Amino acid sequence: MLVEMGNLLLENALETVQELGSGTVALTTIVVLLGVTYFGRQFVSSVGKAEKLPPVVPHTIPILGHGYNFYKNPIGFLEEAYKKYGPVFTITMAGSKFTYLVGSDAAATLFNSKNEDLNAEEVYSRLTTPVFGKGVAYDVPNPVFLEQKKMFKTGLNIARFRTHVSLIEEETKEYFKRWGDSGERDLFEALAQLTILTASRCLHGKEVRSMLHEGIAQLYADLDGGFTQMAWLLPGWLPLPSFRKRDRANREMKKVFKKIIQQRRESGDCDDDMLQTLMESTYKDGRPLTDDEITGMMIGLLMAGQHTSSTTSTWMGFFLAKHKDIQARAYQEQLDICGEDLPPLNYDDLKEMALLDKCLAETLRLRPPIMTMMRMCKTPQQVKGYTIPVGHQVCVSPTVNQKLEDTWEEAGTWNPNRFLEGNASTGKFSYVPFGAGRHRCIGENFAYVQIKTIWAVLLREFEFELIDGHFPSINFETMIHTPSQAIIRYKKR
Repeated sequence: MLVEMGNLLLENALETVQELGSGTVALTTIVVLLGVTYFGRQFVSSVGKAEKLPPVVPHTIPILGHGYNFYKNPIGFLEEAYKKYGPVFTITMAGSKFTYLVGSDAAATLFNSKNEDLNAEEVYSRLTTPVFGKGVAYDVPNPVFLEQKKMFKTGLNIARFRTHVSLIEEETKEYFKRWGDSGERDLFEALAQLTILTASRCLHGKEVRSMLHEGIAQLYADLDGGFTQMAWLLPGWLPLPSFRKRDRANREMKKVFKKIIQQRRESGDCDDDMLQTLMESTYKDGRPLTDDEITGMMIGLLMAGQHTSSTTSTWMGFFLAKHKDIQARAYQEQLDICGEDLPPLNYDDLKEMALLDKCLAETLRLRPPIMTMMRMCKTPQQVKGYTIPVGHQVCVSPTVNQKLEDTWEEAGTWNPNRFLEGNASTGKFSYVPFGAGRHRCIGENFAYVQIKTIWAVLLREFEFELIDGHFPSINFETMIHTPSQAIIRYKKR
């Protein structure tokens, strides 16, 4: 009851600010009301507590709490907190409490939880709904979202993946023709563009792919700009430039998809792609998806994976450039499996490329694109002798869990052999780059096909090396931990 009073304070604060508008008075009111909310929460959380709460990492800055230190280096911050406070601890940011669960045993509480106990919608909706649109993903009750995910799974199948390999290979070869025989290029920029091209070609259909040169790519970029820490922390109605671009891009993308849907219905054409799958899908009660739901799901399908796949692809490229011996083995693996003439790739050969597969798995271990997975605590949770109270955001960091020295041998070293030898780690939830449980990423298999195909082509075309030993640093300013200054050296084979 007391915690609910604290949460009500925050809701009233935000409603008051929204009524005032976006001027100086409103922004000042945000700070004042957040302060009232923060101290109100401190009061209600200190009354009547018989449970043993998780240890709290102390901070000296009211309201902001650990925000600044976390923003500068979240991984280092969480690792130090784990060493000092153990597998369960609470930090404060922007007046809210975040309880982190470190290690496989503690993380099981989040991944095994029911949605009514640890709720995902309350955490992610404010980030995803403005990008995807209303009525899909975290903007609907969880049972409806689960039905929508099943519709996606219908279209993300092996039969489709078999056709995707040749499409991705074609796009990759065509894109990298512009690189020439040798040089130095921004690998992250290139792979971000290629990820959009390949995903759109495979998932959105030929109509959308054919329009990418007509400004659609910029709409994707503006939508992607909605996945920021500001979008997560601040109300979506604030008149920030990135918010306005995001909202405009959402409206324009929906117009594009609705036009294509209408044309398909009128012509009777039925392409074998995800758009067609959703057009023909129905809920359990027999209701078909609305055009708004179809367009929102199509946007979500691409945007949920675009930045994560391009980031992972880039990190993998730099690890291969750093470890030239493994790069050479990965190229030789293709010769052994496909033949000396290296014919066009196919799904079965790609599946046999065990080393390439484990290079990707090890990259996802050391550089998982999603740093933190979160749920809102709706019922008290018992973890490692502590009680996490209602109102806390319960968090697991794949990046931290996948680098624990007490779980992984030589945890900080990129070593794909650890997966080939079958002694990768201990603990069911020590390796969770795609999550686990009911919220596990449905795009995991497509991501593997996409990234492995791209890198199979790149290894056939080029040799890569670091420039004077430079390995990119991690950009902690984005929700996805992208590489900074990702310039790589290459030469044609």
